[in-house]
Amino acid sequence: MKLRFYILGGVIAVLIFSSCSKSKEDINALFTDQDLKIELAKQVEILYSDSAELKLKISAPTLKRYIESNKSIDEFPDGLVVEFFDNKANVISWLEADYAIRKDDDKKVYVKENVKLYNKNDDELSTDELIWDEKSGEVYTDKYVRIAQNTTGDTLYGFGFLAKQEFQRFQLNKKVSGRKFLELDEILNN
Repeated sequence: MKLRFYILGGVIAVLIFSSCSKSKEDINALFTDQDLKIELAKQVEILYSDSAELKLKISAPTLKRYIESNKSIDEFPDGLVVEFFDNKANVISWLEADYAIRKDDDKKVYVKENVKLYNKNDDELSTDELIWDEKSGEVYTDKYVRIAQNTTGDTLYGFGFLAKQEFQRFQLNKKVSGRKFLELDEILNN
C-alpha cells in the first residue's frame, strides 16, 4: 500500500513540475501590476464585532479593494447598507448610499449620492455626502441636509450635520427654519 502511494505521489509531482514554466517572464506575463493590486468581491457582507459583540454589518453588491504599500482602500461602487447594532444585537440605525469609499489609514468611510441615515424611530437624514468616522463613531457633513423627524412630524433643513452613528441626537451647523419643504435653490439663494 505504501509503495503505491509513493509511486502515485511521484507521478503527480513529475506531472506538476514538468508542466510548470520556470521562466519568471512567463509567469509575470499572466498578470499586470494593476491585477495584483485590486481584489474584487461580489455580494459582500462584512460583520464587525468587539469582544464577541456585534457592532455593525456592511452589505454591498460589489467591493473593490485597492492594496498598495500595506494600505488598503475599499470602494463600494454599487452602494452599500451599514447597520449599527446595540449591545443586544438590535439594529439602532442604518446608513444607505449609492457609492462609498473606505480609507483604512484614517478609518473613515466617505459615502456619496443618495445618502440616507435612519434611526430606530424612523427619523431620516438625506444628504449628498456624509463621512463616518469609525474611531469616534460620528457621522458628519458640511453639505446640505434634510432631516424628517417621524416622532415629531417636523422636517428640518440646514447645512452641516454632526451626530453619533446611533443618530439619536444631532447638531446642525446652519439651520434653515420657518418653512417646510423648501427647495434647495431657495435655500441657497437666501
